[in-house]
Amino acid sequence: MINTYIPEIKNGTSQNFFLMAGPCAIEGEEIALRIAEKIVTITDKLNIPYIFKGSYRKANRSRLDSFMGIGDEKALKILEKVSRTFGVPTVTDIHESHEAEMAAAYVDVLQIPAFLCRQTDLLIAAAKTNKVVNVKKGQFLSAGSMKFAVDKIVDSGNDKVFLTDRGNTFGYQDLIVDYRGIPEMRSFNVPTVMDCTHSLQQPNQTSGVTGGKPALIETIAKAAIAVGADGLFIETHPDPANAKSDGANMLQLDLLEGLLEKLVRVRQAIL
Repeated sequence: MINTYIPEIKNGTSQNFFLMAGPCAIEGEEIALRIAEKIVTITDKLNIPYIFKGSYRKANRSRLDSFMGIGDEKALKILEKVSRTFGVPTVTDIHESHEAEMAAAYVDVLQIPAFLCRQTDLLIAAAKTNKVVNVKKGQFLSAGSMKFAVDKIVDSGNDKVFLTDRGNTFGYQDLIVDYRGIPEMRSFNVPTVMDCTHSLQQPNQTSGVTGGKPALIETIAKAAIAVGADGLFIETHPDPANAKSDGANMLQLDLLEGLLEKLVRVRQAIL
């Protein structure tokens, strides 16, 4: 399915799930290329279609002193270099309508953050770039309500839409995944993705730094593949403890290959 949305993606005719993975934020060229090289090696070995993920700017921060980025153009050019160097498509978040055209000049997939999934002007602006648009389901929304986000993009002339689940707010400082949502969103005839790292966040901590439960990434991912997710979204970093954004819920990069090997076996078992 993924190769109908991104024809040039490597391993696009594979029966495997596709993967969107990379650091939460673009911290610099060297580390972005190092992470991309590692993941490309793994996904080529396992025949997994791969999209490199990195946010060129982090707009939704808890505190004013939280890391937001190294500069928009600088980070976007690093994403472009990753794509050219390794022959993989890239995905990044956008936060306001005017960012859509700018980011679309550098990346293949525009991602709408969960908190912004109802922002009509933002969805329309992303749609009009004719790039693939990945909309994250709001933590405050049902799976069924995401059909309206799909409709806004399709009715704006773009049928290249992904939907990504990232859990639902459970109390004030936790999230829970309702796996019924994956088949429900797939019924809208769009690829449906499970965000295996943000769904394990523990937001709204009194310290102003989001927590997480990365030990459960494998559990979330296995269950998602078992219920038919088309793709997985995993933020990963060689040193999560010192990552500049969302380190508390990212996967240690050295653990990615072992995890993906298990997930490929789960996928094969349900085909």
